[in-house]
Amino acid sequence: MAFSITTHSANNKAKCKAEKPKRDRKRSGAFRFAPQIHRSYFQSLQGCRAFAVAFKMSYGSSSLGSGSKNARSFEFGRTHVVRPKGRHEATIVWLHGLGDNGSSWSQLLETLPLPNIKWICPTAPTRPVAVFGGFPCTAWFDVGDLSEDGPDDLEGLDASAAHVANLLSTEPADIKLGIGGFSMGAAIALYSATCSAHGKYGNGNTYQVNLSAVVGLSGWLPCSRSLKNKIEGQVAARRAASLPLLLCHGKGDDVVLYKHGQKSAEVLTSTGFQNLAFKTYSGLGHYTVPEEMDDVCKWLTSKLALDGSHS
Repeated sequence: MAFSITTHSANNKAKCKAEKPKRDRKRSGAFRFAPQIHRSYFQSLQGCRAFAVAFKMSYGSSSLGSGSKNARSFEFGRTHVVRPKGRHEATIVWLHGLGDNGSSWSQLLETLPLPNIKWICPTAPTRPVAVFGGFPCTAWFDVGDLSEDGPDDLEGLDASAAHVANLLSTEPADIKLGIGGFSMGAAIALYSATCSAHGKYGNGNTYQVNLSAVVGLSGWLPCSRSLKNKIEGQVAARRAASLPLLLCHGKGDDVVLYKHGQKSAEVLTSTGFQNLAFKTYSGLGHYTVPEEMDDVCKWLTSKLALDGSHS
């Protein structure tokens, strides 16, 4: 696997500070997590090409891949790693939204008061995206509608879920593992949660990562129509019931509408994901704010039983 990893640590702290997300002047305290796509993905059409993949990994070589000789080859971009400032207790792969890259979220995550978490922020492949009329952009899967109602690109979903699982598979056995994401990244995080409960990817291959927490911000649940059929049997039901999920959504979101986030939470709960929290934010659009990230920090600290120590 030849993919590039950029690490944030105490040694390059000055660099990280210079690259931290700016505040949104229009909304006091709001993080500008991705300048190119701050309010709407459609503002990023001219900027997507700037995210062309420089350091690549062939998905076709992954042991967690589809196994099909005719499967598409997915080439993932640069992976950014934020090292824990304290004792390493958990590792979370955090996934960006459509048209973004792993760097912007790594800069924000580096500022959070979670010293015991290692963050891994990969970059999605650059591919034609149907919602943009086939314009190439960084995307975890192809999408024609930013909701659970659109057609599902099962091959793309499995490829990205497997890439995330590969990144987590090398972590020490005593480290708790999680996945989080924003928008399309949240969709992959929630899809991975269903694969974890089912024990399989959509293509039938075994899902081998034991997840301890999943977070989705401003996202939706792919393959929701077939989820009930996946969570069958005592083993899958037990996994679903025990997996902590946090979904957050702004009521002012005009990109992934609030109703889609709400419906995703309802579908997950009704199919057996009983340990699910759904938080809403009045007036919040398709971006994040300190209040939301504070809720994420508190939830992760509680669910992962983090001690918060720096030593």
